[in-house]
Amino acid sequence: MSNQEIQLQESEQEQDKPDSPFFNNLERYGLNDNPSRKESPNTPLPNSNASGASDSKSSSYFIALDSTIENLHERTQQLIDKINENRKKDHVLMNNFRENLLMKVSSLAEKLEERMLLVYDHNNKLIQDKLQELSEIMEKIRQIETELRQVCHTVEMLYKDLCGQIEL
Repeated sequence: MSNQEIQLQESEQEQDKPDSPFFNNLERYGLNDNPSRKESPNTPLPNSNASGASDSKSSSYFIALDSTIENLHERTQQLIDKINENRKKDHVLMNNFRENLLMKVSSLAEKLEERMLLVYDHNNKLIQDKLQELSEIMEKIRQIETELRQVCHTVEMLYKDLCGQIEL
């Protein structure tokens, strides 16, 4: 196909633009201008032959359809890439959150442990004071017990003396 025939075919395609609102929307959203899908002037269009306007009209539909499909594919891929990037960001965010949370939990656990040790120290002091008091009380009880035994022994000897004097 010569350059003149291609130029003639392109001019016919511009004149034979479809009346469908779908294809009008393609032009409005810039989907018809996909540089990766434009045919070079030396490349013949698919299904193009010298048969005329009906083939050029149908090939323009297919070009527009291919362009739309490719744009949808590219946009879909961009969305998937964006979703994957956001997932990576979320993963990093969660790792940072986990590390910060672990640091805070460790810090709180250390503070709790310190407070528990303070409570233990305070309770140990109270217990030691009470044990000291108990020890002192037990010592007094032993002294009193010893005195009570001496008193009992004395009373017993007095009783024996009194009983022994009565019998005589």
